[in-house]
Amino acid sequence: MRPQTEYIITKSEVHAYAKDWLGTALRLEYQGYKCSSSTLLQILLIAAARVVSVFAACRSLADAPTDQTIRNALAATLPEMAELERRLNLALVARMPKALRRKSRMLAIDLTLIPYHGQPACDVKEIFRGEPKSGTTHFHAYATAVVLHKGYRYTLALTYVEYGESMKDVVQRLLAIVRRRGVKVRFLLLDKGFFSVAVIQYLHRAQYGFIIPAFVRGRKPSDPKTPSRGLRALLKKKNGYYRETLTSPKTKEKKKTSTRVTICVSSKNYTHKKTGKRQRKKLLFAIWKVRRTPKEIRETYRKRFGIETSYRQMNEARIKTCTRNPRLRLLFVGIALVLRNVWVWIHFRFAKAKYSAEPQLFLELLRFQEMLYWITQVIENALGANKTLGLDLQTYKRLMANYSP
Repeated sequence: MRPQTEYIITKSEVHAYAKDWLGTALRLEYQGYKCSSSTLLQILLIAAARVVSVFAACRSLADAPTDQTIRNALAATLPEMAELERRLNLALVARMPKALRRKSRMLAIDLTLIPYHGQPACDVKEIFRGEPKSGTTHFHAYATAVVLHKGYRYTLALTYVEYGESMKDVVQRLLAIVRRRGVKVRFLLLDKGFFSVAVIQYLHRAQYGFIIPAFVRGRKPSDPKTPSRGLRALLKKKNGYYRETLTSPKTKEKKKTSTRVTICVSSKNYTHKKTGKRQRKKLLFAIWKVRRTPKEIRETYRKRFGIETSYRQMNEARIKTCTRNPRLRLLFVGIALVLRNVWVWIHFRFAKAKYSAEPQLFLELLRFQEMLYWITQVIENALGANKTLGLDLQTYKRLMANYSP
């Protein structure tokens, strides 16, 4: 037998943290004959921890209500989109580490697109359009603001993005949430989707430093002898900094606008996957209020790529669904991000020298998947998963009765 040991944290405590963060902020008050607010939250947590649908979660628990009861409870308790987003943002920072407020921090803003195959529920703006991915160009889009600290990433803000919405409005909304959290921004690392005149003009006015990948739009000149202009001409320049004027296209709704920005040219050496030869690639970054060498600019921006790992972990705790309801989809994404924040907070709680410039995290103590498994075990014990011993005879008879060859 394994010897008795002392535990710095137990499975029940981890489950209690997750339930408390979500329950306090979401305030899903429901009291039905077979379902209470506590039961509703338990079902949502186990569905997220197991990465299954609400139907699959209810089916495996003997003492749980039916999936239709859970859907009815969600329909009766979920607030409107704006209020739900506000509550989820409160849940994300239920116990935000105080160290994040001590100094200014790097903040990464990114847009994540979740593939969607279907029609919108009410409005065509619910479905975001983008480049093909997973066999579709239709997505539900969400933008997040993540603070980048030594060794970990903590999600501070989440917002739903509609089709046709200005990226400037998205950035403005996220930064307003971050300011309310009391976190000081050193500078921003933004995805290339935010490279636009409107976003740069807003960041200039708001006095936020930034690094944004700059990319060349338009076709190459048909005549090789024609000299390149604008950003395309910078691809032939040496590493360094160059002043450039960016101009937005003229539309029926908006006039043509322009802004001055500093473009950093930085080279990257890499090995070509097919030929195996060493090649060099020029990278362009729009920067402001960030003083570093071109190489340091490139290496600093690489830290933003860690946010992709956050999205991967988010998908490891996102409830499966085929609903068209954007509120439910936002809720499921929010729950996944809250669970990941709980995991980050636990590790920061037991980090070595956590208030120093180089805190030491011990990720091998508790992996994200293991934390989700702990939550699953606690809820299964509470809702009678051990009472389900096999395939249900009544369900089998009902299916056979409805079967017609």
